[in-house]
Amino acid sequence: MGPADITADAVLKAIAEYDALGREAFLDTYGFRLTSSYALAHDDRTYDPKAVFHAAHKYATGRLPYDSELPGGRADIEKRLRELGFEVRSTPSIPWAWDELILACDLLVEHGWKTLDTTRSEVIALSELLQRLPLHPREKRPVGFRSPNSVRLKTDNILNEHPDRDTKKTNGSARDAEIMWAFLDEPRRMRNAAENIRRGVRSGELAGLPAFEEEADEDISAPEGRLLIRKHYARERDRGLRKKKIDRTRAEGRPIACEACGFDFGATYGPRGKDYIEVHHVVPLHHIGESVTRLEDLALLCANCHRMIHVSRPWLTVDELRALLDR
Repeated sequence: MGPADITADAVLKAIAEYDALGREAFLDTYGFRLTSSYALAHDDRTYDPKAVFHAAHKYATGRLPYDSELPGGRADIEKRLRELGFEVRSTPSIPWAWDELILACDLLVEHGWKTLDTTRSEVIALSELLQRLPLHPREKRPVGFRSPNSVRLKTDNILNEHPDRDTKKTNGSARDAEIMWAFLDEPRRMRNAAENIRRGVRSGELAGLPAFEEEADEDISAPEGRLLIRKHYARERDRGLRKKKIDRTRAEGRPIACEACGFDFGATYGPRGKDYIEVHHVVPLHHIGESVTRLEDLALLCANCHRMIHVSRPWLTVDELRALLDR
């Protein structure tokens, strides 16, 4: 008995058992730890190749393999799975996005900055939520992506940066300390951001939002994370809201001009510039969970002033930008 005896049908049966039990239970059943460097891909999901290969032997032969019957190396497992028509891909680790760190740190705050075990329902729930975040393409996610164990490790890394902890620092990233201080310095803002991210993901509101070019500019990033920035920009680019804001402004007898510097495109460029103006959503990101945008939440700005509001942290209010211009 050996790798050549394992059939495609046996692998599919092992995959079905993996799906039925769930990753953690499947690995425990067969005595494996998670392999993070490569993955078996099937029907838009990923699986631990070595554990599946082990279980497939049971389905192919009627018993679990002896140690001498299966290869321990990655190359032989990959080769046989590919011979059977399965896809095996390398899975480099994916750094945690700021939005993910917000949710992880918020869980620590919720539990009084205490160590969180993988068996806690809150850790499992966060793992499931992180897997739903529209930030990392599914085809690039490694096996065990944001598993309960990875959540525990990340929360430990953040926790060990806390000034009240005297434990030895772990090999976390610089951002672990940064997110910890963000929550200590502005707890209300950061906890509101976490709640709005959770609400937006669970409702599906954040799932379909496009990534905007401005996201790539680190200078305009915000403590609330990319997903709420996307929601912010989506509202600013809503054609219907923009038209209603312009119509309301005109009905009130006010010019269609920048509310910060007063620039009027129509007055300067004639018919070509008529009604040309950008719309800025004035509600702070950590309050952007509200589902309805009022016209009072919008300000008319020229492109220059709009960019100056977003160009660095913290984002300015329209009044602050106007005061800057007055000086």
